Amino acid sequence: MNARIAAQRSLSKGDARRSALLTALDDSLREVDSVESINVADLSRRAGVTRSAFYFYFENKAAAVGALMEVIYEEAAEAGAWLTDVDRDPNERISKSISHLFTVTERHEHLYRAVLEARATNPSIRKMWEADRVSFEESVAAMIEAERVAGRAPDGVDARTLAAVLLDVNDRNMERRVMGSCPDHNLHVEVVTSIWVRSIYGTHPLS
Repeated sequence: MNARIAAQRSLSKGDARRSALLTALDDSLREVDSVESINVADLSRRAGVTRSAFYFYFENKAAAVGALMEVIYEEAAEAGAWLTDVDRDPNERISKSISHLFTVTERHEHLYRAVLEARATNPSIRKMWEADRVSFEESVAAMIEAERVAGRAPDGVDARTLAAVLLDVNDRNMERRVMGSCPDHNLHVEVVTSIWVRSIYGTHPLS
């Protein structure tokens, strides 16, 4: 066996161990109310690896949650594409985007709760969250500015600040989907969509 093949096999084995740990963590999060209640030794046994293997891949449990966070980001990316597609009707694309975000949150509610917990206690996870948020703010602000230039939205407050506030609305209501009582999904989407549309376009989008 040459060195290149050996290295590839070693990498594949490492990827498999890391994947097994993330699968075990995802399964465990479905069974508990808090990341803190998960024991690393138990998690490692569930994944079929040693405790030291866990710490080889992840600094701590919050870091492992951060790796799982990519699942939410990947599935939610489609919502960003719809939201910023100015060739579509504003009500339709904003509603579709928000509905998708809520659906992803509901599908992974155990993971979303864990992410919120990790974000509150771990600086690196908070930094990762904020970096993704800044990138999305830029896209939404660009969309608002493009709509204003095209005459479909009236001039108004600073586009970047408006984008940040509207994303705060999304974050708070995504949290409500997994933490406590919340409105019916469709009604919730309708109300949040109304906030976005009125904030960007006024009472009605300009044609």
